[in-house]
Amino acid sequence: MKNNLFQFEIQTKKPQGFVDITYLIDEAIEKSGIGNGIVVMYCPHTTAGITINENADPDVVRDMLVALNKVFPIEGDYRHFEGNSHAHLKSSYMGVEKTIIINEGKPLLGTWQSVYFCEFDGPRKRKVNIKVIEG
Repeated sequence: MKNNLFQFEIQTKKPQGFVDITYLIDEAIEKSGIGNGIVVMYCPHTTAGITINENADPDVVRDMLVALNKVFPIEGDYRHFEGNSHAHLKSSYMGVEKTIIINEGKPLLGTWQSVYFCEFDGPRKRKVNIKVIEG
């Protein structure tokens, strides 16, 4: 069974936001040469995450951030002394991994779907690990 691991760096530009990383999945699949299988994305950070959502209307990712800030406000009655408790909570809520099926060399995403890196404690240089597995 053929598999490949790729690690990409991204530089986030805002304290909070969503960065479309679908192109990194396409790049990993292409470099792997795998036509059918799965791709697993993993974010090795405790104040960031990965999600899949709509790419056609930028207000969708804006609304997600607004909702997350209502549930996990930046200023709250937190005990973690670094001032980024909200980021840890958002990361846990959104999750740090996603799996997508690969068919004929393409990720099986819906028409309006993209994969987003979720930054909650930026701006920072971040890593995304992508494993492409044949099968």
